[in-house]
Amino acid sequence: MQLVTWNVNSLNARLPRVLEFLAQHGPDVVCLQETKCTPEAFPVDALREAGYEAAHHSGGRWAGVAVLARTGAVIEDVVCGLPGEAQPDQARWVEATVDGVRVVSVYVVNGQAVGTEPFAEKLQFFSAMAQRAAILSAGDVPLVIAGDMNVCPSDADVYDPAAFDGATHVTDEERAALAEVAHAGALRDAYRTVHPEPEQQFTWWDYRAGHFHKGLGLRIDLILTSEAIASTLTAVHIERDYRKGTKPSDHAPLVAVW
Repeated sequence: MQLVTWNVNSLNARLPRVLEFLAQHGPDVVCLQETKCTPEAFPVDALREAGYEAAHHSGGRWAGVAVLARTGAVIEDVVCGLPGEAQPDQARWVEATVDGVRVVSVYVVNGQAVGTEPFAEKLQFFSAMAQRAAILSAGDVPLVIAGDMNVCPSDADVYDPAAFDGATHVTDEERAALAEVAHAGALRDAYRTVHPEPEQQFTWWDYRAGHFHKGLGLRIDLILTSEAIASTLTAVHIERDYRKGTKPSDHAPLVAVW
């Protein structure tokens, strides 16, 4: 199976790039974040023409997540929303079972600034994720939780840790909360499973000041998998070319194959 996670930063604005990716790579499953669609505006027909069905949780102007699967694959048991999240209307979590794998697409709360209410909501969201991961991993169905975690797991995932001193995405609290999700669900970071060396590879680059071309990025998009999948991974890579070109998202797709 080939699974992709991609924060598209507005699905309708980025639809030509998404359709290009689907045509070029033909993934089996795609987890999308920041779709920024109302339920009525989600491009079901365009995706179906491209050969994909969608389970989506759409909240309008902000957030929004989706799981796409190749037409013909069975999408079952769709669940929208995460029990225990602070603001369910933000549409940050969707689950579906696709060809025997429980797939979650998640867009974690940004947190804005340490010590603020959004930061507390971010930690609450991670706590809810950990509880849900424990439940989902309790059965025999392989589990994938993929998406924009808004946390760099380690300093190797930050272009310059000193530049983020005192900021979100790198704090001990956030990293511990993310680690607890992995622990609770017995999940592994797919990218570091295949690339254990602490080389710097990123999935997000700020639009400002040419950060992409300067290599100033963060690895905040992750694919967390159960051991049954992690042990059979054959490749995990970042499609940096989709951060280039016409109207790119500020994130690049992350691809896992097993």
